[in-house]
Amino acid sequence: MPVNTIMGLFAKSPIKPLQRHVVCVTECCSHLVNFFETSFQGDWEKADEIRAQISHLEKEADVLKREIRLKLPRGLFLPVDRSDMLELLTQQDKLANLAKDIAGRVYGRQLIIPQPMQTNFIAYVSRCLDAANQAQKVINELDELLETGFKGREVTLVAEMIHQLDTIEDDTDAMQIQLRQQLLKIEADYNPIDIMFLYKILEWIGGIADQAQRVGARLELMLSRS
Repeated sequence: MPVNTIMGLFAKSPIKPLQRHVVCVTECCSHLVNFFETSFQGDWEKADEIRAQISHLEKEADVLKREIRLKLPRGLFLPVDRSDMLELLTQQDKLANLAKDIAGRVYGRQLIIPQPMQTNFIAYVSRCLDAANQAQKVINELDELLETGFKGREVTLVAEMIHQLDTIEDDTDAMQIQLRQQLLKIEADYNPIDIMFLYKILEWIGGIADQAQRVGARLELMLSRS
């Protein structure tokens, strides 16, 4: 995004660039379901195309992150600290990094999720992405929070949205445990190194939900300080 466009966004609202960034981050993560479904078929050429899309969006998010860090005005009169906004930016940017790393490592090893696990695995990925989407919804409420001075009914609404984010993360923890149990039962039938990678992939995907929860926690901290 050109610098003048970034500055134009800041002139309208100091929150808009942060929201633009989280949209890019969430889109980056959203391709993981298609990536894994393609990998199930062993179509690594198509999987590489999707991996490249994820990588491209992660780079776009990085560009936006750098521009925001450089151009976020220091003299803004806001009910939140500039440093808090920048930390929120850092936390949401890590979601895109996770998506890129997951796709890159799975593609690099051409790792296929065992067929008995695939249905539950896709449900797990989707639920982790629900957390990323919920984090985006929370960030999209920042404009309203700003208008109300971080007070009133809007604060209650956002607090409930953050609570929903915690619930989603709890769901992903339970789903990960179930998948680990499935993997334990069949791991003797597969390459031991692949099994090690599979356990790590389950952990990394769960990291998306964990990181989305951190975005909510950071905003919750901002609310408590306002």
